[in-house]
Amino acid sequence: MNLSDHLNLLQKIGRDPNKGLSQNFLIDNNSAEKIVRTAGIIPGDPVLEIGPGCGMLTTHLLRAGAHVIAIEKDAVLSQELGRLQTQDKRLHSIQKDFLLFDLKSLLSTSPLKVVANLPYHITTPLFEILLRHGSLFSSFTLMVQKEFADRINLKSNSYLALLFQFHAHPPTSFKVSASCFYPKPQIDSVVLHFDSRPPPLPDSTPLFTLIRHAFQQKRKMIASTLRTYFSHDKIMASLDQAGISHTARPESLSLDQWLSFYAHLQNTLHCVL
Repeated sequence: MNLSDHLNLLQKIGRDPNKGLSQNFLIDNNSAEKIVRTAGIIPGDPVLEIGPGCGMLTTHLLRAGAHVIAIEKDAVLSQELGRLQTQDKRLHSIQKDFLLFDLKSLLSTSPLKVVANLPYHITTPLFEILLRHGSLFSSFTLMVQKEFADRINLKSNSYLALLFQFHAHPPTSFKVSASCFYPKPQIDSVVLHFDSRPPPLPDSTPLFTLIRHAFQQKRKMIASTLRTYFSHDKIMASLDQAGISHTARPESLSLDQWLSFYAHLQNTLHCVL
């Protein structure tokens, strides 16, 4: 599929790209082929694709021999994918908002490879959902805006970077020009490829509830912001035991430091997490 194919399809179904659904369709075949190669797709691989849109990546995944579960929120585009499904039984098209999708239904086909051009307006919640269900997936090859990729830079200690480090191995990446999309977005994209890894803790929810709360006031010292959950004395003692300054702010702590700090806090009677 190229730009002409996309325009013809959109004209056929009487649609314009929906800005509210971040519909910037990939129209460059070379980029689609590179994404599939980067994902390491081999015949028979089960693949989850989120937001397939007009089916550019879907087509290339099927050509590589993948069995594709494609989840598309847009009912009209999902219907078009359904027509492709009648031609190729390796495609299973589901019309659903992925944020409301029951990932437990994928247990019978896991581990899957995730290959997706993530809708930009909901990249963060999608990213969190995928990472938190990492045991269902063997690898991720995700197209995101460059701005988002910068936020999970492994040299930073942002909330997203910490969440990423907790659940995944370091990524490889390559850029995709804005000119490879229709309509053309204002910023270039980056394809991230990474594998999931066993997390350091069996349940990340309490730890990241704590971290998220601290980052809601990231300019303040964590000794101040975490008093909602712990006594001042317990926070100070735990900072000392973890070798962290009393004046530390959220972005100054590495994942290992958060894990150490959290371990010293776990037994407190003041914890309400």
